[in-house]
Amino acid sequence: MSLKDKTLFISGASRGIGLAIAKRAARDGAKVAIVAKTEQPHAKLPGTIYTAAEEIVAAGGQALPIPADIRDEARVHEAAKRCADHFGGIDILVNNASAISLAGTLETPMKRFDLMFGVNVRGTYCCSQACAPYLKAAAKRGAIPTSSISRRRST
Repeated sequence: MSLKDKTLFISGASRGIGLAIAKRAARDGAKVAIVAKTEQPHAKLPGTIYTAAEEIVAAGGQALPIPADIRDEARVHEAAKRCADHFGGIDILVNNASAISLAGTLETPMKRFDLMFGVNVRGTYCCSQACAPYLKAAAKRGAIPTSSISRRRST
């Protein structure tokens, strides 16, 4: 399946797996919203939303860097709206952003746990909720949304 002219909303796309997904989609001619916190270079980690945008454009896609902490509900809803307004909708949501701790339970402080829970659970839920209306609209247009959105309605 080609991603030509599809719009992807990718959390955590400023580096790593998220950036790799974005660049692969860009090779097909996709439109990519890079949703991440990294506006300034990090001392230990390469990449910002702006350098990612340059790489996506160089790979053949369109890019929209959007600074946002995915734990912030208002910012995520603004990001989804900005993406949809800019590109004309959202076809695919990639919940890529994550936080990990390679330490054991006893060695992981609660502050780190709170970060992991906030990003991995709250952030993922928030992005899914914010993008759901746009993904449903894409499905009605014939696109295949790639996020888990229930088709059932409670009665």
